[in-house]
Amino acid sequence: MKKLIYFVVATAACASLMTACNSDKFKKTDNGLKYKFEVVNKEGQMPQMGDLLVGELTCKLDTSILFSNVGHPDRIFQVAESMFKGDIQEGLQMMHEGDKATFAIPADSIAKFLQPNQMPPMYKAGEGQMFYYEIALQDIVTKEELAQEEANFIEEMNQRKDNEAALLAEYIANQNITVKPTASGLYVIVNKKGNGPKVEAGKTVSVNYTGRLLDGTIFDTSEKEVAEEANKVQPGRVYEPMTYIVGQQPLIAGWDEGMKGQTEGSEITLVMPSNLGYGARGAGRDIMPYSPLVFNISILSVK
Repeated sequence: MKKLIYFVVATAACASLMTACNSDKFKKTDNGLKYKFEVVNKEGQMPQMGDLLVGELTCKLDTSILFSNVGHPDRIFQVAESMFKGDIQEGLQMMHEGDKATFAIPADSIAKFLQPNQMPPMYKAGEGQMFYYEIALQDIVTKEELAQEEANFIEEMNQRKDNEAALLAEYIANQNITVKPTASGLYVIVNKKGNGPKVEAGKTVSVNYTGRLLDGTIFDTSEKEVAEEANKVQPGRVYEPMTYIVGQQPLIAGWDEGMKGQTEGSEITLVMPSNLGYGARGAGRDIMPYSPLVFNISILSVK
């Protein structure tokens, strides 16, 4: 459900923004929404308020493609109250499962409800530009099904919360970690002790690091070789040591605590409960709520 909520929010932003077609091929509703259907499946289910639509979506401003998941159908819109007459929500409620349709909406009408930086850079106010939404509706997740998903998610997260301490204790035992945790529950293992300057507030620190879950899954690393071995290379990312000023960059609590007082040249492992990491919210696709984390850190320089 967490991923679901994230996706709904993300696509809502896209929705504020589908081939520009000859306008004479469009019909128009009483509220001014331009539409045309390429496929109509009158036997298909129609969405109701609160339902989530699954399918393919292409968003365009005139002929410029802003978003497309064609070939990769996913959850794209949640049916909600219209923001203005003739908006995309009216179009969504006209569709059936199996329908394929295009809706055209004046860009100026949408811009009234967004901040200037939320509009695409090619938008020009007052020039009659149009947003197009090309939608192939494949499935409908009802609001009742969504409510059950949320209930299941909450139950799963409560179980994760209840099981976290036992999982962390099992990991500590299996890894033969003998150091005592700090008052906050952080385990700091010094694998190699450096003799350079100490990590202190205001100093600039450069490190290589790899973050893992307790099962060994790598969720982040500064080293390309590690990312390649784990099949976690992020396209376009520059893999290099992370450099930051102590106390001036927002880092997770376990990292800040574990790095404090360490010396240049040291190699350390931090094992932290979720409250020192990303807690109940989790992070990204890999770090679920209530996930303990393990960081291997090499301190390259402290200046």
